[in-house]
Amino acid sequence: MLAIKKGRVIEIISQRFGLTEVKVKLKNDQIREAINYDELTGKVELNDEVILNTTAVELSLGTGGYDFILYILNSEPRNLTGSGHIMKLRYSPYQIKCLSVEEEMSKHREAIKSFTSLDEYPVIIGSLHSMLAPVSMVLDKLSTRQLRVAYVMTDAAALPIRLSNAVAQLKQDGLITSTITVGHAFGGDLEAVNIYSGLIAAKEVVEADVIIVAMGPGIVGTGTEYGFTGLEQGEIINAVRVLGGTPIAIPRISFSDQRQRHYGISHHSLTAIGKVALKEAVIGLPKLSESKQDRLEDQIKEYNLTNKHDIRYICGEGMLDIINEYDIKVSTMGRNEKDDPEFFMTVGISGLLALEILGT
Repeated sequence: MLAIKKGRVIEIISQRFGLTEVKVKLKNDQIREAINYDELTGKVELNDEVILNTTAVELSLGTGGYDFILYILNSEPRNLTGSGHIMKLRYSPYQIKCLSVEEEMSKHREAIKSFTSLDEYPVIIGSLHSMLAPVSMVLDKLSTRQLRVAYVMTDAAALPIRLSNAVAQLKQDGLITSTITVGHAFGGDLEAVNIYSGLIAAKEVVEADVIIVAMGPGIVGTGTEYGFTGLEQGEIINAVRVLGGTPIAIPRISFSDQRQRHYGISHHSLTAIGKVALKEAVIGLPKLSESKQDRLEDQIKEYNLTNKHDIRYICGEGMLDIINEYDIKVSTMGRNEKDDPEFFMTVGISGLLALEILGT
């Protein structure tokens, strides 16, 4: 059930393409911060009366403290415009029409149909959205030429790509060339029905040198072995191999997270790459102090990862220096590269591996 409240917009906090942040005054005079997705509900303006979905905030869930505008009461009726017949958020009150790359009316359809292979292209597969920015920085910094980088956003977390501040800044700064939203995720430069056609579009339409795949902001976890959305990482490894690419899986590593199940290699990564992945991935791990190294090696041995994947140990200290050079804030679970260095070293190493595969 949705928690719904009515209020009036009293301040426009910020605007960027497709997303507006506002302050809303409720009937009880409480002030709330809310997000409006312009593609769904239209342009919101000062003094508009709006209906808010307040469910996540009332449950104290991780949406950044925002409510979401469901409807602008005084907005003008809108008619469908543009082409496309693929619906995302299907059969929900907010199903949205998209032009998918696979559709007959898409100018990219023939390129998708003529696909044969990813030709061993490197595909970096993250398990958290927080991995996107640091790996993009490493690719940008260490490449000997300007790379075309495609970001494929899955539907395992946030569905609107507009929510991501990181994507907006990475595109503005030229670290990401193009975005593709797959499944029920929407709002990318290109839309695709699933991960397979999303990867194909990255190669055939974007002509990307490197593809990065990761969910949008947020993740669902339950503390159980299989009950988390990051499990998709194993399935994406399989998909990349099916299409003839080279998957580079980023394990979630931390020695700052006090939860035992996330200490060292997170149980999320161990399940995804150790059990769900049926194909080989390239996995880079940082060289660490003896006690931390022992923890990683014990986990790798327990899950028999060396017989399943191409495990490579690489010095990762330089990755942190690269991240510090950019005016882009990075964080995971509220921790930056100084608070959780092993996490960000591991992420950066995946970019280094991709460049090695490219030979650039």
